[in-house]
Amino acid sequence: MTTAAILLPGVAFAASPHTALARSTLAAQPGDPRAITVKGGADGRSDATAAIQQAIDASRRADGQGAGIVFLPSGRYRLTRSILVPPGVRVLGVGPTRPVLVLADATPGFQSGVGTMVIFTGGDQYNVGRVPVPVPTVVPPRDDVRDANSATFYSAMSNVDVAIGAGNPAATAVRFHVAQHAFLSHMDFRLGSGFAGVYQAGNVMEDVHFHGGRYGIVTEKTSPAWQFTLIDSSFDGQRDAAIREHEVDLTLVNVAIRDTPVGIEIDPGYSDSLWGKNVRFERVSHAGVVISRENSVFTQIGFDNAVATDTPVFARFRESGKVVAGPGRSYRVTAFSHGVAVPGLGTMGTISTDAQITPLRTLPAPGAPAIRALPAVKDWTDVHTLGVVGDGKTDDTAALQRAIGTRRVVYLPIGFYRVTATLKLRPDTVLLGLHPALTQLVLPDGNPAHAGVGGVVPLLETPRGGRNIVSGIGLFTGRINPRASALLWRSGADSLLDDVKIMGGGGSPTADGLPLGAKTARSGDPVADNRWDAQYPSIWVTDGGGGTFADVWTPNTFAQAGFYVSDTRTPGHVYELSAEHHVRNEIVLDGVANWEFLAPQTEQEVGEGMDGMSLDIRNSRNLLFANYHSYRVTRTFHPAAHAVQLTNSSDIRFRNVHINAESAFASCEAAGCGTYVRASKFPFENAIVDKTRHGVLREREFARLDLPATPASAIEATPGIPGIGPVRKLEDGFFSISGATVDAKGALYFVEHRFQRIHRWTETAGLETVRDAALDPVNLAIDASGKLLVLSSLGAEASVYSFDPAAPHTDIRVIPPTPAGAHPGADTLLPVNWWNNGEFRDQYDAKTDHFTTLGEMFAHDAGTPKPLEYVSPDGSLVLPAFRVWQQGAPDHVGWRFSDTLDAHGFVRGKIGSRVFVSNGSEGRTLSGVVGTGGTLTDLKLFAERGGESVAVDRQGRVFIANGQVFVHAPDGTPIGQIDVPDRPLQLILGGPDGRTLFILTHHALYAAQLGPG
Repeated sequence: MTTAAILLPGVAFAASPHTALARSTLAAQPGDPRAITVKGGADGRSDATAAIQQAIDASRRADGQGAGIVFLPSGRYRLTRSILVPPGVRVLGVGPTRPVLVLADATPGFQSGVGTMVIFTGGDQYNVGRVPVPVPTVVPPRDDVRDANSATFYSAMSNVDVAIGAGNPAATAVRFHVAQHAFLSHMDFRLGSGFAGVYQAGNVMEDVHFHGGRYGIVTEKTSPAWQFTLIDSSFDGQRDAAIREHEVDLTLVNVAIRDTPVGIEIDPGYSDSLWGKNVRFERVSHAGVVISRENSVFTQIGFDNAVATDTPVFARFRESGKVVAGPGRSYRVTAFSHGVAVPGLGTMGTISTDAQITPLRTLPAPGAPAIRALPAVKDWTDVHTLGVVGDGKTDDTAALQRAIGTRRVVYLPIGFYRVTATLKLRPDTVLLGLHPALTQLVLPDGNPAHAGVGGVVPLLETPRGGRNIVSGIGLFTGRINPRASALLWRSGADSLLDDVKIMGGGGSPTADGLPLGAKTARSGDPVADNRWDAQYPSIWVTDGGGGTFADVWTPNTFAQAGFYVSDTRTPGHVYELSAEHHVRNEIVLDGVANWEFLAPQTEQEVGEGMDGMSLDIRNSRNLLFANYHSYRVTRTFHPAAHAVQLTNSSDIRFRNVHINAESAFASCEAAGCGTYVRASKFPFENAIVDKTRHGVLREREFARLDLPATPASAIEATPGIPGIGPVRKLEDGFFSISGATVDAKGALYFVEHRFQRIHRWTETAGLETVRDAALDPVNLAIDASGKLLVLSSLGAEASVYSFDPAAPHTDIRVIPPTPAGAHPGADTLLPVNWWNNGEFRDQYDAKTDHFTTLGEMFAHDAGTPKPLEYVSPDGSLVLPAFRVWQQGAPDHVGWRFSDTLDAHGFVRGKIGSRVFVSNGSEGRTLSGVVGTGGTLTDLKLFAERGGESVAVDRQGRVFIANGQVFVHAPDGTPIGQIDVPDRPLQLILGGPDGRTLFILTHHALYAAQLGPG
């Protein structure tokens, strides 16, 4: 078949031989008096940029806090500069043909670097004022455009095509660095000479098709560092690769990649959690997927039912050159997994590759789309024509129920629809909106039907076995309605819940304009005072319910869970679910079989999430969780035992699991603007606990774990290491301990930060409290005179003080920072564990075609001298003044982060000596040379496993804390593993002879006696 030329005014490009011209999914403009329609500029010749930008700007409310819908009618719109889309604005193409955004041949500004036609922007998330990192892809360049960020919700573009003409090698169509409930859908990108269709991706893209260009998608980590899911989409004819990415946690569902050298290329020096279901590779000449950093715990690559033809190499490993080849011209990849494979609970994993590939005579026909199409606009019934008001005050219950009872497709324009009784859908009801933040069904507070003690009274209810679609609306059950649930879902396997937001948590506009807090008491219990955890689950799938759930966000803290499934064997498919901010459970499954969760994400906040659990599975079978993220915010101070709890459940597959607690934030201070990534000491301790079989999984980053219906035989205990004695518990009952040091006699000192205590432990005296002043101690060191040097989190730039443990408790000396200088013979203190990652700042350099790697970032940060330092009174210790960033109030309430405050402890060494540290963002243990100004240079990889702490004994053996204690010989050769009853966090050598390995966990102190190596 020959490629047909399609000509548009001012631009020429080639159509794909595989894809016909796309149909309009909104063939008529839905009625909505609050939406803005673009006027004029649709001839493809005149410059339409101003007309589109004016309409987008007009969609913002006068107070700048809200956003809305912009309709772009059929036509061709020539752009000459970047369109800026504010947070929450949805640009929707309407009319018999899709509107096309056109970049004419050789449009100025799109020839070098990277230039973007449409940029989704963000708000001032952290109230820092000046834009810390301006978007570098704006045409023409500006320094006041703030990128979309982790608070950019609801933004979208749909039913709009893009065409890029010749002579625009730097052009990208859309920059989409967004967070929850944002999407691109029903778009064709005809990229021609362009660099990429999407540069910087986020959340969900559905039914998007990329033709030509150097790449289809080029992207790094999403703004909230969560997954990016691509559904029912295709790529063809890219010059280098269909997708070039790293750390984006790419999830593919029903995606085809054709006629390109590489399907998915992970950038050199980077990892990714990549999961693909029903992916097709056709005529991909070099490799279906190029895998980098194959020995990293963060490299988690998996496919389920991929097929390929004329793709000789399915997977190619960049560093080693190894390949996984296809067994013939056409083949099926039933299952593929590369990364840390865990044989079972109670064990640690190892890197391995599993490929189950069989030849095929021919490729099977493509399957049905994962996401059902919405009905045509001509079939929608606008509820305003049936007497529904939607002003947030009028009780619309009866009018809405009549609409549902008499119309199949019920459309809700923007508005707050007050409801006081359950709305019950018919089996074929389709309930639609176009903006879930501004189109809400709302229960008033204290609604009589939802008061008191009793069974669930849902806001919205679907019938058993129904083929319902609910899309594009928000559901709010109010602050004080104890019997409420937002949605009771009994619909069947063909049903769809898509683009639905449960209000009550982050990013929730309210009908009454009042804040979400519901404080009515002062009991001292924040859960009770706020009425958190006081309603039924927000989304409750039960009684045989199932179907497809896509791009759903459920963060209502007032509910007992965000997503609750019970008593069903009907298959369920969940794509990009965000369940957050609940007191006890984010996701619960009870009596469930035949479900899959692809790219589910949970988050526990400081106040409500201290005891929250990510995933509770009870009495369930045949489940899949892939690209699963379980996140606790960096600000939290409270340990939590495990992310996943199993009870009487088995036949469960976990693929690509990420348990983390690091995040980024922005700051503009005297030292300049920037965005910074900090790591918390309080991710979940363990990934999984099985309450029935009493098994625990410590690995927090892994690619594969199967929990079969019939458990395997018991796993043998880890053999001991000759010369290393058993682990013994010294003390327990702590809230959380860290920051340890030892004195010249081997006495151990450590911090219990939550209660501001400094403890000492010796074999003769046991546990002692040497200080409990309200001075926020974090990390300790001992100088040559025996005095303690204490790093405190008090003060805008933190503080350092010193005291003699033997002196009266009133004795304290504050050490001010001084300019860095020479201190011959002194030891320098450095963090034992680091986290360095360049979130929010583009790492791509178009001149070199290179993304700055994590290792390069770490080397830069660690190798940058600090201008100030703290020197111990006797001059024997130097603590470089690492920069401190502040989030929240500038007083004691705000959070402060720095490399030294975030570390579990210090390592020390003289200038020129080599020390060992962990780089958590790479999952590696490194060694480096201590330099002046607190630098660490000449970094060398020691081990691909890195974690919370590192210690080195007199024989040069290296001990690494990461789930258990891993022991390596001085040359890096693994020696063995020391099993500890709790997760080890800090390791430090002490005791009278220096051969006691102290092991600090959150709640207990352990030790093991070391013999000669």
